[in-house]
Amino acid sequence: MRIAVFVDGANFFFLQRDGLGWFADPRKILTYLSRYGEVVDAYYYIGQQTQSDPRQQGYLDALPSMGYTVVTKPIKNIYDAQSGGYRRKANLDIEIVVDMFNTIDQYDMAILISGDGDFERALQLLRYRGKRVMVFSTEGYIAREIRNVVGGHYVDLATLRSLIEKQPASHEESVEKELPQDQDDQRQHSGRTRWSGWTSALKHSEETET
Repeated sequence: MRIAVFVDGANFFFLQRDGLGWFADPRKILTYLSRYGEVVDAYYYIGQQTQSDPRQQGYLDALPSMGYTVVTKPIKNIYDAQSGGYRRKANLDIEIVVDMFNTIDQYDMAILISGDGDFERALQLLRYRGKRVMVFSTEGYIAREIRNVVGGHYVDLATLRSLIEKQPASHEESVEKELPQDQDDQRQHSGRTRWSGWTSALKHSEETET
């Protein structure tokens, strides 16, 4: 079975930091998901600061070597009249859904790592098109609408801790913890950048995994 993985970076960040209380290793996640079939594509969507942050760029640069195509969109500072301050927003839901359907003929199962209820309709349509769907999230961060769509095909990341947790000494973990993402629903059309690093990455992951 051909599998495509779609990671909602903002949602994934918060569910790890605030929900799980620990961070997952992106490479270990792909290794785990390979038990369901052949991972033919893996996309990681994340907001990127307009001014280059070396720590964030280091994390983004590492993702392709782990097997991810990275899709970014600039984080924008939006003025909030109620608070009188600025809020950072970079929602990539549209990009995720577009890629799900643009690549629909390339996979048999779509795995979404996000609990955002905005994906309810997209998951429904994928099932109508004959695709299998799975969702990975954690309790408190999985919308009821998503649970209703996928039913038993929901996996709580908390149950996989021994298999996917990132080691505390990992430099990438310290980088990821410095990458606050915004979950607000801000659908802005702007340029996006991709890095593709899937080729042989999963094989490399399996060889180096301990």
